[in-house]
Amino acid sequence: SGPLKDIDFSVQEGGGPRILHQFTLEPPAVSFRSSGEKAGIIDIEPKTGILYINGSLDWETKQVHKLQVESLDESGNKVKGPHAVTIYVEDINDNPPEFDQTRYSGVVRQNSRPGKPFLHVHATDRDDPTTPHAQLSYSILHHFPNPYEKMLFQIDNVTGAISPSRTGSYYLDPQKQDTFTLVVSVKDMAGMTPNAFTGSVDVIITVMESLWKAPPIIHIQENSTEVHPVNISKVQSNDPDVIYEIFEKENLPRLPFSISKNGDIYVTNPLDREEKDAYTFFVVSKDNKGELVDKPLQIQVIVEDINDNPPVCQQDLTIIEVQENEIGGSNIGTVFATDKDKEDTLNSRLQFKIQSQEPEFPVKNLFYIQQDTGDLHLTGRSLSKRDSAKYSLKVLVADPGFQTICDVEVHVIDINDQIPIFEKSDYHSVTVAENTPIGTVILEIQATDADEPTTGSSLIIYQVKEGDPNNTLIIETDPETNRGFVKINKALDFETMPVYNLVINATNPEPLVAGVQYNSSSLATFKIFVTNVDEPPVFLKPAYEAEVSEDIPVNTLVMTVEAYDPEGDSVRISKIFLKEVQEKYAKYLAYGKILFLQKFCLLVEGGRVVGWWQATHLQQTAGQCFSDQISLCAKSRAFLTLQLSDVNDNRPQVAMDYPTFFCYPVSGGERTLIRATDADKQFFYSKFTFSLANEMNARNNWEISKFNATHAYLSPKHANFEEKVYDVPIILNDNGNPPLENKVNLKVSICKCSSENSCF
Repeated sequence: SGPLKDIDFSVQEGGGPRILHQFTLEPPAVSFRSSGEKAGIIDIEPKTGILYINGSLDWETKQVHKLQVESLDESGNKVKGPHAVTIYVEDINDNPPEFDQTRYSGVVRQNSRPGKPFLHVHATDRDDPTTPHAQLSYSILHHFPNPYEKMLFQIDNVTGAISPSRTGSYYLDPQKQDTFTLVVSVKDMAGMTPNAFTGSVDVIITVMESLWKAPPIIHIQENSTEVHPVNISKVQSNDPDVIYEIFEKENLPRLPFSISKNGDIYVTNPLDREEKDAYTFFVVSKDNKGELVDKPLQIQVIVEDINDNPPVCQQDLTIIEVQENEIGGSNIGTVFATDKDKEDTLNSRLQFKIQSQEPEFPVKNLFYIQQDTGDLHLTGRSLSKRDSAKYSLKVLVADPGFQTICDVEVHVIDINDQIPIFEKSDYHSVTVAENTPIGTVILEIQATDADEPTTGSSLIIYQVKEGDPNNTLIIETDPETNRGFVKINKALDFETMPVYNLVINATNPEPLVAGVQYNSSSLATFKIFVTNVDEPPVFLKPAYEAEVSEDIPVNTLVMTVEAYDPEGDSVRISKIFLKEVQEKYAKYLAYGKILFLQKFCLLVEGGRVVGWWQATHLQQTAGQCFSDQISLCAKSRAFLTLQLSDVNDNRPQVAMDYPTFFCYPVSGGERTLIRATDADKQFFYSKFTFSLANEMNARNNWEISKFNATHAYLSPKHANFEEKVYDVPIILNDNGNPPLENKVNLKVSICKCSSENSCF
């Protein structure tokens, strides 16, 4: 309650009769009077001033009621007012959402883009749209049929837009299921409360074949005379607002195709099948943001052949050789020609015909040609070189539209009807020392052949037929003179074979004609006497190798070497010459049976090598003479290689690459890197250990920390250092086998530094 004044009320709709307010009378006022939008249920009790609603307000009918109230005295005259009384009707959720259609239907294309709407459903709610009462949420309640685990369709819960899901975009197929029924539900209160009002509607969806599909293979005839560009095909996306583009599968200088904004595909210029007989490219569809709408389509174009290429002779002049004794009907050769038009078509079918023959002697038509293969044959008689050594033919080669002349020469060659004949059947003997170098000519031989010169029928090949089982000899022929040169092919050996009794035959590379055979006229004999030469001894191996540890004890056997003399003499002297060792350390006895190395001791005794040395290469010599004949000795050498393996026998040290120092005064936090080294092979010091010696000053003043396998950090532990040099005792361990340890006093300077942080 309260005095009369302007006042606003908010009242929920519905709810029945109720008292809103009581205005109090202020003398001389004795009553109240109201007027305005009372809707037949809003009024004020004149005497008591009670403002009441005698019924239910409805927000959907009227959202605001405006009244005027005034107070009156006993005479009915206005005392105060009129004052505005405004009643705002508050909405409650008392209306269910309703779809604007009782049933919806739509069409979706196979392979449509997921999330691309093809249908919208719409519902309204008469409640206050500014409140959750009228905020609607859409969902798919049922899906008939639903053949997959996931739904084929999806709906935007705010807009009601229905689109294929990813599953639907992949699986929708009118051949399998062309109609679906969706039950779409709509809830108010944004679907967030269980007591929200709900409505539903059936949505009938028809699945149709995708418009977006690759056209069949496109066939274009080459060298078209039409005005270009020429429309050859068309593609169409399921989405009407896409942008079409072409991109290449092959890296061509220029792709002769284009596409319009409507999806029409054009060839932009005439094509040449001989240049390229097929094209493959892709068409894509994009939205206005440049994103792909559909999967790319592969377009295949086949360029069809026309007869636009003449036959081409494979050779400017085809030469065919024919022996005199070839019988009639023999295939003597082939005339080859090509055609660039498509293979295995009539456009490239070639036919052959002999147009002329020169000379026409002894008769015309000595030859005929198979019209489809180009095989050239003799007609009925053998050729004779006495008639003509050469025939020139003009061969006409034709396809259905073009003709070409190919030139052919037939050369009549002599037949191999004569055998080689030696000038001498016996070349007697030659004497050769066993050390004659390989490649030396020891004899020249000569045979002749009456067949046509410089042909395979007259060229002579010499071979040792008997007496040389190891191919010690080889015979080379001068092709111009047919002279044969007998050469040493392998080293001679008096001890193995002192005499050779040789039979040599002479043949032709071209086979002899039937009825003709080689005979004794094509054979010759001679002897070779091999003379002995005093040969040097021979080691059993050309080289010897052994590996020993560097700490091997003196007098240990490390290798055995053996030599023998090919003539059977004894090997009397053995010497070792050392390389990579200073000669002042080496001495040997006169007969070479024992060799000592002073300082690095090496002993050769009875062919055994014992001891150890620093050298990695040695040479062993052997001979078969006494010391007073040394200058006449036959000697040979073998290399001895002794590999020395390292042992861990060197203690680790601190590398002194640069002085260790800290700038004075020490401020704290400084550190310097130190490095450990070891003279042994790296295998033995792959991981160093650094530590400080167990001395009071060392551990109070310094600390050491690992950096990696070969380095550590040294740091001062405080700042109270004088300007002087400190000895820091460091223990290094190389962790080898066996491990070796070394105590090193590292000198560390505490010094005044320059601006470059180095000691003055």
